[in-house]
Amino acid sequence: MHVVVIGAGEVGTSIAASLASDHEVVVVDVDPDRAEQLKYELDVLTIAGDGTSSEIQSAAEVDRADMVIACTDDDQTNLVACGTAKTLGGGFTIARVKSTDFLRTWEGNEGAFGVDFMVCTDLLTAQNIVRVIGLPAAVDVDPFAGGLVQMAEFEIAEGSPVAGQTVSEADRFESLTFVGLFRNGEMTIPRGDTGITVGDRAVVIGSPESVQSFATDVAPETTPDRADEIVVVGGSEIGYQTARLLEEREFKPRLIEQDPDRARWLAENLPDTVVMEHDATDTEFLSREHVDEADIVVTALRSDEKNLLISVLAKRLGVDRVIAVVDSPDYVTVFEEIGIDIAINPRTVTAEEITRFTYESVAENIAVLENDQAEVLELELTEGCGLVGRPISEIVADSDVRFVIGAITRNRELVTPRGDTVLQAGDHVILLVESDSVSDIASMA
Repeated sequence: MHVVVIGAGEVGTSIAASLASDHEVVVVDVDPDRAEQLKYELDVLTIAGDGTSSEIQSAAEVDRADMVIACTDDDQTNLVACGTAKTLGGGFTIARVKSTDFLRTWEGNEGAFGVDFMVCTDLLTAQNIVRVIGLPAAVDVDPFAGGLVQMAEFEIAEGSPVAGQTVSEADRFESLTFVGLFRNGEMTIPRGDTGITVGDRAVVIGSPESVQSFATDVAPETTPDRADEIVVVGGSEIGYQTARLLEEREFKPRLIEQDPDRARWLAENLPDTVVMEHDATDTEFLSREHVDEADIVVTALRSDEKNLLISVLAKRLGVDRVIAVVDSPDYVTVFEEIGIDIAINPRTVTAEEITRFTYESVAENIAVLENDQAEVLELELTEGCGLVGRPISEIVADSDVRFVIGAITRNRELVTPRGDTVLQAGDHVILLVESDSVSDIASMA
């Protein structure tokens, strides 16, 4: 494919890096120094200039592009860039936006703004937060096969019942498969006798019920239910969307917002949320409102520094689990190293979603793990492909690719994979594979 990426920030760079090895990628950025730098970092053509300009887009050969991805930090720039691209060619256009207003307009008017697929950063981030809240100790959760299957990544904490056990001892659930184990940043494909230690990140695939049961096993004292106390700090769009999605799941969160006008608007639009108008950095207020007794605190202010301060305060006050929105990717490691349970970077979430979409030609669904070390794919098997009609053990033995099949759905029914399971045409197979081997495994389906 000829792909034009407009914007060489974190999102654009991540997308270009993912696509560069298999596609002809052109990156456009208004900053000539950044464009020049990226040319050497990645094997891509770069053009310095305004990505909304028809002259610049013509130089990038948008007229023959299969896909144009506008992912600058500015919503209007991305929408205009997509509109311009549509006038110059017929390529598929993807726009990144933060505003849910633009998303709603686009959803109600197919093809609005010249955009074929729109990714809303704030909504995606809130959806990620709420999915993670639903599973104790989970740091990442993604649905597959229309929700019949879940992939979840768990951090094994001190005191977890599975710490010190082998994978076979920890896997006590019929429809659950351990597919990966990350230790010190390195991935291992686990065997039954592989030991699980504190600090490991374990990736499992199975039915939502079995994943929930495993989550309860991993962290029995932090399993959330609707009676749990959840506090959202910050009434930003991410904070609002998080509270709204929690309400949909019948939680009754509390939300702290300092700005009186915004607090009033939030109170009017979140009927099942208690909105408190106050400065969340006031420790006396936090104690007075018993925030220290909350089960989960989500910090969603617009400032990384304030989110860091409140996250540390919340942990010091004794909050069980703190989830922080971190705008700068450089700060994510800082948050995690000082003990904040989960740091979610909206740009990373957006880049993964767009990359996931661009991969749909090879997979039905995809999740990227641990800085693109491994990916979880959902493949629909076609008649006569290299995987059909053979037992899994034989496929694994004959393949040079390292992968683990975590679940199969057949006629909308979940099939737990075993070595003697024979794959059939039409099966949806959810598997973990090293990122470098995605094309190899996809070509077998």
